[in-house]
Amino acid sequence: MRDSVDTLASAIVPELEPLGLELFDVQLTGSGRGRVLQVLIDKDGGVDLEAITAATERISPVLDRLEVVSGPFALEVSSPGVERPLRRPEHYRGAIGETVSVKVREGRADVRRVRGELTAADDDAITLGAGDDARQIAYDDIEQARTVFEWGAAPGKGAKKVKT
Repeated sequence: MRDSVDTLASAIVPELEPLGLELFDVQLTGSGRGRVLQVLIDKDGGVDLEAITAATERISPVLDRLEVVSGPFALEVSSPGVERPLRRPEHYRGAIGETVSVKVREGRADVRRVRGELTAADDDAITLGAGDDARQIAYDDIEQARTVFEWGAAPGKGAKKVKT
């Protein structure tokens, strides 16, 4: 299945470039009639509904032509969102300096979930935190990871409500 997704990704990239869009990720999930081909696109400043529509119109004929995915499936084209999934080394490198949440594979570390600032990412592992608190995690040990959107500090007990 990974070969099919890689083939699709290679065919989709040239369709997105004229639109000023980049392919963030492609993933085929589900089974039977519940399969979904999720195509995540991005560009500087984010994507809007027009960009998603244009991308969908360019991608659909490619899927029909390639016939890499057999059987029924739904095509979902969207933005990776503010809490982006991190699956490949380039995703992690793009998130350096951001807060991330990492779910570690069972039995691979003393804790199952780790959250912190992503300070480094190479081809083999990521580093959360710095100095004595730094924690390196190999990609093979990561079950799931995503960036974390922080809303900002909540008002303290003595905060005044402002009427509008």
